[in-house]
Amino acid sequence: MGRRFRGWRIALPYFTALPHFTALPYFTALRRFTASGRLAGPGRGARSVAGRILGSMLLLSLLTLLVAGGTSYGILSSQAAARIDDALSRTVNEFRVLSASSVDPSTGAPFARAEDLVYVAMQRTLPAANEGMMALGPADVRWVAPESVSLRPEQDRQLLDRLLAEAPQERAVLRTLSTGTTTYRLAVLPVQLAGDAAPMRYVVAFDLRAELAALGRTHLVFLAAGLAALALSAVLGWMLVARLLAPLREMRRTAEAISEHDLGQRLEVRGNDDLADLSATFNHMLDRLGNALRSQRQLLDDVGHELRTPITIVQGHLELQDAADPHDVEQTRGIALDELDRMSLLVDDLVMLAKADRSDFVAPVPVELDVLIDDVLDKARGLGGRRWTVEGRVHGTAELDPRRIEQAMLQLCQNAVKFSAGGSTVALGCRLHGNTLRLSVRDEGIGVLPGDRAAIFERFARGSNGRRAGGSGLGLTIVRAIAAAHGGTAGVESRPGAGSTFFIDLPLRRFGPLQDHTDNTVTGTEEAHEPDPDH
Repeated sequence: MGRRFRGWRIALPYFTALPHFTALPYFTALRRFTASGRLAGPGRGARSVAGRILGSMLLLSLLTLLVAGGTSYGILSSQAAARIDDALSRTVNEFRVLSASSVDPSTGAPFARAEDLVYVAMQRTLPAANEGMMALGPADVRWVAPESVSLRPEQDRQLLDRLLAEAPQERAVLRTLSTGTTTYRLAVLPVQLAGDAAPMRYVVAFDLRAELAALGRTHLVFLAAGLAALALSAVLGWMLVARLLAPLREMRRTAEAISEHDLGQRLEVRGNDDLADLSATFNHMLDRLGNALRSQRQLLDDVGHELRTPITIVQGHLELQDAADPHDVEQTRGIALDELDRMSLLVDDLVMLAKADRSDFVAPVPVELDVLIDDVLDKARGLGGRRWTVEGRVHGTAELDPRRIEQAMLQLCQNAVKFSAGGSTVALGCRLHGNTLRLSVRDEGIGVLPGDRAAIFERFARGSNGRRAGGSGLGLTIVRAIAAAHGGTAGVESRPGAGSTFFIDLPLRRFGPLQDHTDNTVTGTEEAHEPDPDH
């Protein structure tokens, strides 16, 4: 931008940059695109999660592209303006150095006229691209740049009229003028020597529009390349997102295929990311739904099967009773009340089994095992005249639901009374087996046949080596459900004719040290209740 001389510089007023140096074109385009909806994300009509995710990512990428392009355009255009002002300032300094010497290099004599000084200054200046210069008298153009200089400010009539109409300043100024031809950044230097009647003006100009045209073209290429990359990203992103979200589509198809009669389908769990966790959670939900449906069907089947018998009995006796016979009426009334009591017990047991699959069926708390065994023993004494003993204890605290465990243990004690002789021994036990806590009830009854040991824990199943006993036939099923709710199991060890040991094995959740201890304390016999010999 002209010849550069190093030396002192004068302070010049600095004018703020034009709007052409800002990033307005980028943000204007962004505002228009957004207003027209072309950059808006997918609305309520979006058909897939993949489309919404991809649309959001593309919108974010486009915003990033526009912000980055606009910011870089603004920075580079400001730097271009600073370079132009720096070049104009150096031109002013060079002219001042020449003026201060007051000697014409071609003659060695002092400059007599300002016109000669400006002529020499213009000869010494080699204009850069988009730079031009001229010398103005009071009413016309005195000197112009050689024809090789591309910028011809003297040919812009609008610029000349404005400059000639203004009175010369007392000092050099930098200014910006816009005409119908272009926008100029000017340095205007007033020049007047002793022999001049009127001052001249030395004008050096830069074409701002031409300077920024190359910068604009560069950013257009940048924008085009960014949009092309964005389009490629859209294609690749669609394929990638579609693959990543394949489990969601599979989940939708599975949900659509599931019906009331088919809950067996499950999702394949792949990887260890959030979608894999979602698939696993979905499978767990299907498991819970399947269990709930099976429990509901089982309840309905059980109610329909087991309530039919007492209802038939009551209905038959009511139909056959002699209303005029008080004895027959009283007998029928007693039978009906007995069957209603049996139905009430059955319904209570069925409701309890239906609740066994719920997460709140048990509420584990820290329990002193000694206290638990003593409580069960105190309540079991009223079940029948047996020799009640404790064969083993564990001193310490474990986490379990004391109400449910006590219910299960009393159910086992009740079974022991039913299937053992009066005065025989029924022993409660509490033992440690590694990380398992075993609670047991041992009797000296008729025992359980090997083929019946698994079946007797099913609903309404009874052993084959004894007569039908009273009850709903759900007692051991309830014991197994309580054990399962604690994460444990229920089982039996038996020898036919020598008695049985029913046990509940629970995973141990201890609070402090536990100590296994043998205790053969006999609490006495209770003869108030005769045992039911049925097994």
